[in-house]
Amino acid sequence: MKLLSSILLATSLALLPTTQASAETPTKATQVKMQKLSINKASIEQLTQLPGIGESKAKAIVEHRTKQGPFKSVEQLKEVKGIGDKLFAKLEGKITL
Repeated sequence: MKLLSSILLATSLALLPTTQASAETPTKATQVKMQKLSINKASIEQLTQLPGIGESKAKAIVEHRTKQGPFKSVEQLKEVKGIGDKLFAKLEGKITL
């Protein structure tokens, strides 16, 4: 029983530094998430990756910028039907021109 406990303890300690190192170093996926998405250049598929943006809102964003021209400010996104203050607050910091 003591041998089993020692083995379990040694295994746990051997894994500990790996776990801490991965928590400190951002992964490639995390780095991608930190990049802002351009609302003037993003495709429908890319826009759907934003919180609260499904396919229909993504299409509305693309349609708006096609008809009205590129967005001049990120706040102008609120002119798109279905994007109000609450949704815009979720998008802030995740979008750019």
